[in-house]
This record gives sequence, structure tokens and C-alpha cells, in this order.
Amino acid sequence: MKIKYELIKNDGNARLGVLHTNHGSFSTPMFMPVGTIANVKTLTPEQVSACNSAVILSNTYHLWLRPGEDVVDHAGGLHKFMNYNGPILTDSGGFQVFSLANPKDITEEGVTFKSHLDGRKLFLTPEISINVQNKLDSDIAMSFDECIPYPASYEYAKNSTERTLRWAKRGKTAFNNENQSLFGIVQGGEYTDLREFSAKETVKIGFDGYSIGGTSVGEDKKTMYKMIEDGIRYLPVDKPRYLMGVGDPIDILEGVTRGIDMFDCVLPTRIARHGNAFTHYGKINLKNAKYKEDFTSIESTCDCYTCKHYTKSYIRHLITCNESLGGTLLSIHNIRFLIKLTEDIREAIKKDNLLKFKKEFIDNYTKKI
Repeated sequence: MKIKYELIKNDGNARLGVLHTNHGSFSTPMFMPVGTIANVKTLTPEQVSACNSAVILSNTYHLWLRPGEDVVDHAGGLHKFMNYNGPILTDSGGFQVFSLANPKDITEEGVTFKSHLDGRKLFLTPEISINVQNKLDSDIAMSFDECIPYPASYEYAKNSTERTLRWAKRGKTAFNNENQSLFGIVQGGEYTDLREFSAKETVKIGFDGYSIGGTSVGEDKKTMYKMIEDGIRYLPVDKPRYLMGVGDPIDILEGVTRGIDMFDCVLPTRIARHGNAFTHYGKINLKNAKYKEDFTSIESTCDCYTCKHYTKSYIRHLITCNESLGGTLLSIHNIRFLIKLTEDIREAIKKDNLLKFKKEFIDNYTKKI
């Protein structure tokens, strides 16, 4: 079946809902861990599930190169290949356009760029991206787009936004998986009129869900939040809304209060591998010498596996000795922290108490301790 979004209630612009998928129904707002190459770094699927995860992400570009979409297809699809029983979303490869290609290599037909693995020439089009995702057989596929850099001139942003819309139409025409859903992506850079144009025209094409793209690419927070507002107000209320590549706790709260339902980011596992942990009083770095004999958990109120069984001292020992278990334990904590944050946000929406919750969380998170 196609995914379905059920709106339960609002608290201001914030939405409490349920996302119905082929692999279960899950409450929103939600945070989605990123499993770039069919693996959330350092974690097993069972460990990710134990964090109460719902949707996780995999990367179309990376799986296209290794092991190849045909291998995953022959394995029975991405769920069987990686042994994850929950829903999976695959991105389109559009971010690789942003990070690997030169502007001159982005044409109407597609994008030419070099493989990050061996330097060989690659050519990615909307049709190839969708075909790969169809074979990966994720629950949700994403339209192929260009993530507009920041800053960008109005002319560049306009041309890119119009081309992304044409790519979206081509991708929808090529789409051929009746059990998979396809999301459209709103672009437009920092320009209010382009965000409005992109949102309205993307909705006209018609998708199963919609994403706000092109944020968190170097802009300041005020600009980022305005980008969300400029696009989201034109999206249908009966479809899920996804903010791509955002996982900072404060940004999640700011996104939810503007009507976002779904978030993803590599941040929790990336900072974990460098010894950092989320807490309700901001991030801490366990490499700091003051944790050498700190035999308490990262947070006494956290219900994750790591906080139930291990101390800061032991995790610091693992991290400073370059033991991979350190990154695993911190990744479990950080992913659970963001998922628990969205659980608490849902409870606050239920009680019409989100703005109070948001203020208290941010006051604590930014407090110097």
C-alpha cells in the first residue's frame, strides 16, 4: 500500500499524527536515524529498533555504487537485505548533486560528477534515481532534486527550482512500484516567492508526501526557519511533511512548531564517533578529563541501554582508546535522545502544552553548566 498520514490534532501549527506504512503505523512528529549504506553506523538493526525507531533512511547514491541496486533487488529488497523490519526511506541522491558536482555539470538531462570511491565519471538523472529506488523497494522514495547552495543568487535559485520541478515530473512518470510511496521536494533557496512557487507547483504534480529541502546548508538559523515557513504553509494538511537533514534538538522543536512531521540527520551518530553526547543541558564531550572518574551515567533520566548499563568514565576510556564500542554506546544514547525528544513533543502536543515545553527545553539546553 501507499503510506497514509492521519492528522490527530494540532497545537498551533504543530501536528500530532500517525504515519501508516507497509511496516507498521508510527506516531509523528518523529526523528529518523540515517543508515547511509544500509546500516546505521556502528549499530545493528536490533539496536536501532531498541531505541524505538520507526522510519530509517538509506542513501540511494551510495547503494547505487555499492553493492548496486540489482544486488539489493535480488536479496528481496532493502528490508531483507539489511534485516530491518520497520519502514525505510531512501533519499534521491540529490544531496550528492550539492556536495560532489560542479554547477556547470548540472544540466537539464541530469548531473555529471565523479565517484567519491574511485573517481570514475557518473551520470545521474531523475529516471535513474527513481529506478534505483524502485529496486531498493523502500517504503518511501524521494524525488530527484538539486539542493540549492547558500548563498545563491536569485537567478540561480530560480533556474534551479524550475529545473527541480521538471525533474520531479520526469521522476513521477518513471516511478513504477505500487507498494512504494513517492515524496516531492520543495526548493527555492532563501527566496520567499520561489519557496511559494515551488511548494504550489510540487503539490500540483501530486505526491504521497512532501519535503522541505535546501535547508541547513550554511545559512543562519533565522534564515533556515524562514525557509521552512515560506514553503510549508502551501502544503496539504493530509500529507506528511519532512524536513531533510535536520537533527539538532532545538531545530527539531523549531520545525515542529512550524508544522514539520519528520526529521532525519547523521548528527547523532557522527558526534558520537567523536565522543559527544546529547544531554538536556547541551552536548558534552566525554574526552574531557573531568569525566575520567565520573562513574555516573550520561543522564540519570535517560532510559537508553547505554545509560542503564555504562558510566561516563567507561565510555571515555573506550573513546580515548579508539575502541569502536565507545561510538556504539554513544550512538545508542544520542539516537534514543532525539527519538525520546519527539516522544515528549508528542505528549506536549496532546496536552496543548508545546510552547511551554519548547521554552523549558531550550532554556535548559542552552544553560551553561
